[in-house]
Amino acid sequence: MKVIVTGGAGFIGSHIVDAILAGGHQAIVIDNMSSGSRDNLPAGVVVHEADICDRDTVEKIFAEHKPEAVCHQAAQLSVSRSVREPMMDAQINVIGLLNVLEAAQKIGVKRFVFASSGGVLYGDQTEPAPESTPPDPISPYGITKWMGERYVKFFADEHGMETVALRYSNVYGPRQNPHGEAGVVAIFSKLMLGGEAARVNGDGKYDRDYVYGPDVAKANYLALTKPLPAKFNAFNVGTGVKTDVNQLANHLRDCCQTILKKNGKAITVPEPTKGPARAGDLRSNVVDASLIEKTFGWKPAVTVEEGLRQTADWFFEHTR
Repeated sequence: MKVIVTGGAGFIGSHIVDAILAGGHQAIVIDNMSSGSRDNLPAGVVVHEADICDRDTVEKIFAEHKPEAVCHQAAQLSVSRSVREPMMDAQINVIGLLNVLEAAQKIGVKRFVFASSGGVLYGDQTEPAPESTPPDPISPYGITKWMGERYVKFFADEHGMETVALRYSNVYGPRQNPHGEAGVVAIFSKLMLGGEAARVNGDGKYDRDYVYGPDVAKANYLALTKPLPAKFNAFNVGTGVKTDVNQLANHLRDCCQTILKKNGKAITVPEPTKGPARAGDLRSNVVDASLIEKTFGWKPAVTVEEGLRQTADWFFEHTR
């Protein structure tokens, strides 16, 4: 099977490419390289450096390769940036998605997997939220993800495309970009390994469900390759375990300090500092992923504790 992966040179997308290749399939990447890197990809993978907002170019790439499936990961990812720049967020997350959907429909793509977000879609949730939870996004980012799902369902209903919306909780892991506003684990890891203090926004009592990137890639692979119960399907992808930002920072600080000591680095990782609360941040969000386990047999293989250690190890090796 030939699969186009938008955002395929990025953090999650590149792990999905790895999973597709390991399964014996072919992956073609579309990425504007705003946060991705060719270094994340194996040699030999075809990469088109293009923006999903460029409709004509997207259509030409689809016409050239004629994929059987699409895994759409390209997106504007920052909640806080979406609050400041809702038009930009909608341009990428809605218009960009429609460009990809229309290009896929024109050449007869059979299956379309969409990166949605349970981490923002359900609003504040103190207990693991199932897929039946009414959407209640409070940020433009969450709103565009919900709109994206509606468009994906429309293409399933109108054009018979098999579609899957994967509602990620907070994804973290190796290759995550530490230079933007999204991706707290990556941002904290880079700062702490450099001996700098991480900044916790507000009081830090923001509960999140952290799920490891390669585990998310496995969920995407199953969504691309397994039989589906319906034309449109929505699945949560998370752990059901809450970790607040204070706990995350303290555990990651211990991981980074251990790594530095083990490697003979005379650096003391300082305590995190406090900063102002960010607009649009939910107080608590955690998802129930029992449906995807029942349907595909997927469940997270890596605990938060182990995933943070592996992520900090990766950043130490790649940022020196």
